[in-house]
Amino acid sequence: MRLLIVEDEKRLALSLAKGLTAEGYAVDVVHDGLDGLHRATEGSYDLLILDIMLPGMNGYRVCSTLRAAGHDVPILMLTAKDGEYDEAEGLDTGADDYLTKPFSYVVLVARVKALLRRRAASPSPVHTLGDLRIDTAARRVVRGAGEGEPGTEITLTAKEFAVLEQLLVKAGQVVSKADILDHVWDFAYEGDPNIVEVYVSTLRRKLGAPLIKTVRGAGYRLEAPR
Repeated sequence: MRLLIVEDEKRLALSLAKGLTAEGYAVDVVHDGLDGLHRATEGSYDLLILDIMLPGMNGYRVCSTLRAAGHDVPILMLTAKDGEYDEAEGLDTGADDYLTKPFSYVVLVARVKALLRRRAASPSPVHTLGDLRIDTAARRVVRGAGEGEPGTEITLTAKEFAVLEQLLVKAGQVVSKADILDHVWDFAYEGDPNIVEVYVSTLRRKLGAPLIKTVRGAGYRLEAPR
């Protein structure tokens, strides 16, 4: 999943980005409200973490402008203020959740995951593909679970799981390399786009099942084994 952080406290923004990247998300960061609005409008994001007190344009206006333009990306608002009025105003402009500084990083991650689950098409974070169980909430892949058997966990890195998750949310559909790059690597990535092939190859080896099909000239498709 790809997240955008719009926060003018640079140390906080970079700290959040580092932590969320370690959780397996692709994270972009901007420090100005107008830049945030432009990035959120032009980019393809699964969630926006938006501070209220921003230079250029405050978070309330960024949020209301996005909603007025028809963007339904989940928005988690951050503020140093504290009070029912501020929370109500943030929610009234179209925010999905609200967090007051200082906040626990663990709580922020929990809120992010909850908003992403709410946005997902499937209400269940657990998906079954053949003998694999993929839990996107716990970020675990287990082979052979069921009938009282715990199964064997397959260890994936954060990036490997992120690639798998991007294929999973569009299971049965063709997902292009560009789409995977956009959602798994941040906008500053300037390396070889063929890195996607490397991760797909690693996933095939670790999963040990012919789940990821190459669609020549188009991308990849995740399919349950027959």
